[in-house]
Amino acid sequence: MEKNALSVFENYKIRRHYDEKIETWYFSVVDIIAVLLQQPDYQTARKYWNKLKERLKKEGSESVTNCHQLKLESADGKKYLTDAADPETLLRLIQSVPSPKAESIKLWLAKVGYERLQDMNDPALSLDRAREYWQQHGRSKKWIQQRMMGQETRNKLTDYWQDHEITKEDEYAFLTNIIHQEWSGVSVKKHKNIKGLKTQNLRDHMSEAELIFTALAELSTRQIAESVNATGMPDNAEAGKKGGKIARKARLELESKTGKSVITSESYLPPSPKQKRLKPKSDNHGDKE
Repeated sequence: MEKNALSVFENYKIRRHYDEKIETWYFSVVDIIAVLLQQPDYQTARKYWNKLKERLKKEGSESVTNCHQLKLESADGKKYLTDAADPETLLRLIQSVPSPKAESIKLWLAKVGYERLQDMNDPALSLDRAREYWQQHGRSKKWIQQRMMGQETRNKLTDYWQDHEITKEDEYAFLTNIIHQEWSGVSVKKHKNIKGLKTQNLRDHMSEAELIFTALAELSTRQIAESVNATGMPDNAEAGKKGGKIARKARLELESKTGKSVITSESYLPPSPKQKRLKPKSDNHGDKE
């Protein structure tokens, strides 16, 4: 996957950059502004954005401070520092620009993988859309129920973090990886590689067992954190290690009884057009004790 790639919306080219560390796309704000204004002239869109930035700063909006300066390729082929924003920040910016294209651009962003832009306005939409999506892709009712329960457990954990001085996306990703590494024996990134995933959501491609152990690790983490009132990164990282280890012990016990690894390369990716996905001879990707 290219870290810097153009995407197109109604003939407007939108520059973007993928941050592998936190697995998030950042989009050029000026390019989004150009779509909202239906303005093909880059300089006009840039001037509008500069004025909007000044107004938002005076209003005390965090949208501007949440933008990142990234080097993106310009029309002349050279790379320049450009304001870029993640999906959540873009939603707030879009709401600040009166435009008949506002809903269209939000829907477009959803189609390229950012359903959360809509979900922030109506969380119930995400549940209905997710359930329908999984049903269309052949997930069983049992799997869907487990996935939804796991998401509820996840949400309670992130709510706790938010209330205890964990607010940045990279902090969420760091803590999530600690928990995942502890229970599974592999990092989130390696787990995705094992399944052949790129930008896809790992949990959408987990087996029932993987979902259950992920939920157990996150449930344990939250309850441990609550018991000691864990606050800030060091405390919550320690709680994450302890919570993950509880699920790890359960995983190893199950694997010793079944002779099968909980961590598997199986996913719900469609078969390759050139070569069907073959089950590996061994799926023992996790650690053993």
